[in-house]
Amino acid sequence: MISTIVCLMRRVTLAASVLFVLLNGYSVNFVNPQPVAADPSLPIQKEDGIFAIEIYPLQHKLVVLVQGEPFKTYRIAVGNPSTPTPVGEYQVVYKGKNWGPAFGPRWLGLNVPWGIYGIHGTNRPYSIGQHLSHGCIRMQNRDVLDLYELIPVGTKVTIYGHVLGYASQEPRNLAEGDVGGDVQLIQSRLKSAGYFQGVCNGKFRSDTASALRKFQDDRQLPVNGVIDFRVYEELGLVE
Repeated sequence: MISTIVCLMRRVTLAASVLFVLLNGYSVNFVNPQPVAADPSLPIQKEDGIFAIEIYPLQHKLVVLVQGEPFKTYRIAVGNPSTPTPVGEYQVVYKGKNWGPAFGPRWLGLNVPWGIYGIHGTNRPYSIGQHLSHGCIRMQNRDVLDLYELIPVGTKVTIYGHVLGYASQEPRNLAEGDVGGDVQLIQSRLKSAGYFQGVCNGKFRSDTASALRKFQDDRQLPVNGVIDFRVYEELGLVE
């Protein structure tokens, strides 16, 4: 009986928090037609928002938190192994409507530094619950309409997982033109070792390739500008 009362009180508290947000000024951020500048550095340390989003790619689950407590859960689709959903901490920095049928009726853009990623609807509802996107988080259209009205710009989004992929698979081979958190990690390791002098932005460009070739030459690896399992080993990222 007591546990039931506690549960009901918690739900009432969460509902009151949401009502407070909707009625007291936060709604001005719900529709923002212009992109909002954001610091691309990761991870984000800001923790003072009433709302937060947690995404669990392996479980195909998106959870909305209100004051740290789960409030709503949605089923989603995420990136396939070759174009994974970026792992890390980000923010919702833009909200838009009707980008096209493939994106459904609403879009919540994230400040991922190496590309355009977001939470959006879809014209492929069968993909929900699967690893079938190009890295974005897909939702049922009715769900993204609900999320869009609830979540303000600036909301923290935490995407769980390992930047190199799942334990059951080897990390991706990478070459010039690739992007992602794994590229950013390689850049960071090469920079720490004194090879890379650029910005660790997750974009595999000519400066990253040049640094990699110098590293490969020094370690007596094939100097081909490709990050394969042996390079991961030499950088101490796999065993």
